[in-house]
Amino acid sequence: MASRRLLLVGEGNFSFAAAVSETLDPSTSLTATCLQSPADLAGDPMARENLQRLRERGTRIHFGVDCTRLADAFEQHDREFDRICFNFPHCGRKAGVARNRELLAKFFRSCADVLAEEGEIHVALCRGQGGTPADNPTREWHNSWQVVAMAALGGFILSDVHPFSCEAVPGYKCTGYRSQDKSFHVEGALNHIFTRSLPFKGSQPRIFRVKLGDQWFSFPEPEALVGKLNRGFLEASSCHPIKTINEKLISELGKAFPLKRLKCSFPLLPPGEASVLTSWNCDILSTVFWIHLLEDNSNSESLTGGTTEDMEDFLASLSELSFPKEEAPEGIYAQAKIWLRPSLLVHVQAVIQAPDFLPGSLYILSGPVFQKCHILPFTMPAFHETLFILGFNKNLKDDCLQSLLSHLKGILDSLLTQTLLEGSKLSNSVEFVLQPNGKDYMINVKSHNFGPDCAKDLSIGSVTTSIPSIIHEERCFVFVSVNLDLLAMLVWGISDWRMLWTFDKRFLKNFVSEKIEPFKSYSLYPPRYVHDISFWLDEKKGFDELEFHTVARAVSQDTVISIQFLSRFQHPKTKQVSLCYRMTYQTCDKALTQQQVASMQSQFRKEIQRLHVTPR
Repeated sequence: MASRRLLLVGEGNFSFAAAVSETLDPSTSLTATCLQSPADLAGDPMARENLQRLRERGTRIHFGVDCTRLADAFEQHDREFDRICFNFPHCGRKAGVARNRELLAKFFRSCADVLAEEGEIHVALCRGQGGTPADNPTREWHNSWQVVAMAALGGFILSDVHPFSCEAVPGYKCTGYRSQDKSFHVEGALNHIFTRSLPFKGSQPRIFRVKLGDQWFSFPEPEALVGKLNRGFLEASSCHPIKTINEKLISELGKAFPLKRLKCSFPLLPPGEASVLTSWNCDILSTVFWIHLLEDNSNSESLTGGTTEDMEDFLASLSELSFPKEEAPEGIYAQAKIWLRPSLLVHVQAVIQAPDFLPGSLYILSGPVFQKCHILPFTMPAFHETLFILGFNKNLKDDCLQSLLSHLKGILDSLLTQTLLEGSKLSNSVEFVLQPNGKDYMINVKSHNFGPDCAKDLSIGSVTTSIPSIIHEERCFVFVSVNLDLLAMLVWGISDWRMLWTFDKRFLKNFVSEKIEPFKSYSLYPPRYVHDISFWLDEKKGFDELEFHTVARAVSQDTVISIQFLSRFQHPKTKQVSLCYRMTYQTCDKALTQQQVASMQSQFRKEIQRLHVTPR
């Protein structure tokens, strides 16, 4: 068994250390520290007795240790503690919340120097002090110690919280209330467990190099999509829940229909490929992410960003396609404009016109798609789509359509009930809602998987039977699109879509078992930071709110979770119009500080000026 190292800081009479020392296995070493000197404790008989017990058990004891400067107390080779515990920290006497917050902030910064990479920090606080929803009652944020925000200053996130029980450590007497030999009121106290966060740093767009014909090109991923291109969630080696849910969906449909799985290319498309989509949705082009390919004459042939063989094959085929080129002195390929596909429907024409297309077989395409969208809880700029294509003779239209929808509803209902709590009287329901054209459907789900008090009505896909550009004399077609990201969120109870894209390895540890179980987040109650912004409009240029949201997404690295319109003001003399919005920042998987948010908000004020607005 690997040895573990436990550090206790802020010990007063050492009763907690003495009690804990009796419960440790031989592989765990204990180091107990206090701020006082030996002389300060000489007159405390309980402290003397506990120190004697600790020395008999071989516990290391350090006096005069400042918990805000832990690196000073331990040599470089003597750090790397697996757990650091601080019970009921307090500045002493009648210190206010501001001073105690400062104590916590300095403590967490100090812990970063001596905690093992996968170590934990345990902080016990009296009822209400932490300021999280776990407290009952919960204090107002400004009147709490804001423990999660203070931990973020050291690069830590709250990963668990549970009641602090003195009964679990017999003999523990927590003293020091207002610097006196009095106990804290520990009824309702909570133990907060913190772990290291992945570093939150400015993410630079990755540069991809691709080959068209004999010429190499490079392009940066769009700033609003940093970290979302080419993640490989659907690849054979992946254990990501998006792949798991896709395979379950396809496997079950395969019991009712013969399947034809098609290879899905990398999502770069020439503008000419938009005809299917624009005939179905004329507004789709306003949501497209455009990519500019730049001629790359470097000698390196490596593909930065980890492109796949699918990408290489597809991009090689682009050289045979014609699409607009902007004039450039180096040649006609010096700068080319292509786009990231907003839907897999761009591929349906090629599938159904293939010579070997078989009516009655269910053709399947799965891959990532990208669309600009407003910042809302369940809208995402990148997600994984599965598209089912079924062709059949016109005289069988009603029977084939109803058969497909019936099987799909049964499969979705089954998947969405697997994580409901045993004995729950709640249920998830799938409904196909007929659209105004009388031909197409939206796939809507009413789910309780985010909690009994948090029912969600979400659209997870669509059933399309009429695309104007696709006309066939003998056959009808049905195209069923499913948003795999939303489906995975509903099945596992993942409340934030951004969690699906995290680089934190702890996320995938929730999905090792073949059994579908509710997702348990490792980042609880992340703090929110609110900033307002107002700006004057340029009457001649207009205001594109979608681009406003897209810039916010890019600058904040997807930490803006809400943009709320507050007010419109028109100057009585100049008649110039001003808009005011409220922006809320919050991460789902990383430590985020108020200072980092302030920096992003300042950068956002600069970036929105390219939208022809003037910040006030």
